[in-house]
Amino acid sequence: MARTINFKAYAQLARFHRPIGTWLLMFPSWWGLALASSTFPPPFLLALFALGAVLMRSAGCVYNDIVDQDFDRQVKRTASRPLAAREIKLQEAVVFLVILLGLSAFILFSLPYPVILTGFVALGLVFLYPWMKRITYWPQLFLGLTFNIGALMGWFCLKPGLSNVPFLFYGGGILWTLGYDTIYAFQDREDDFLVGVKSSALAVSSSPKLFLSFVYAGSVILWRIGGNEAHLGRTYWFFLGVIALHFIWQVLSLTENCSQNCLRRFDSNKFIGLLLFLGIVFSHLID
Repeated sequence: MARTINFKAYAQLARFHRPIGTWLLMFPSWWGLALASSTFPPPFLLALFALGAVLMRSAGCVYNDIVDQDFDRQVKRTASRPLAAREIKLQEAVVFLVILLGLSAFILFSLPYPVILTGFVALGLVFLYPWMKRITYWPQLFLGLTFNIGALMGWFCLKPGLSNVPFLFYGGGILWTLGYDTIYAFQDREDDFLVGVKSSALAVSSSPKLFLSFVYAGSVILWRIGGNEAHLGRTYWFFLGVIALHFIWQVLSLTENCSQNCLRRFDSNKFIGLLLFLGIVFSHLID
């Protein structure tokens, strides 16, 4: 008798019910497209990178759960994930991962050659990321390298030549991710310590707000330098100022021992990605 497909479990495995990760993966690629455009970026490319973000974020979640299923069973927040709870078999998860990667490859190979090469680098980072928490207290830094490489891909999609601009925004994005994912990791500090998983939340537990102030300030500085390099005008500086104020709010209002407080501040980072995108676009259109 054929086994009934548990569509709800597959949706949970791909984190379709938690779209924040897709937003955080998508916006850096939109920055790259906006920076490489002299006006509003091509809507078709924005949609293509958005779809790619959905597929690759889902693939990353599936792969992460395959690698971490034993750890997930020991952590309260992740014990109910479909693989950890044995709602989906390992072989079924692998097939789902292959399908997601195949669809992602179809999109990638429709883009220019420099984007394809950068995409392969991104894929390597995706497959290495889950192992970082076993060997370093800074897997969040590696996640930053992974999640923000779309800034380079978006740029190379329209401008195949090298420039400081996308790399400055990529660097700012890495520090941004290091900040927001540390906030996310505060939720699991006790369980991570007990099961032997490393994270930046454990590394900075003695001075979390000082650390977050440092990395968020670094993000703003790099995005400011990048804006200068891209010759963005006063509209961009206004949006960057709003971003700086939002970072200040995150740090000052953070209660790292309260899971709901951490989750709300983590989720709010989708507005950072959107504000930076709008700042670049409106600067092109207005200034």
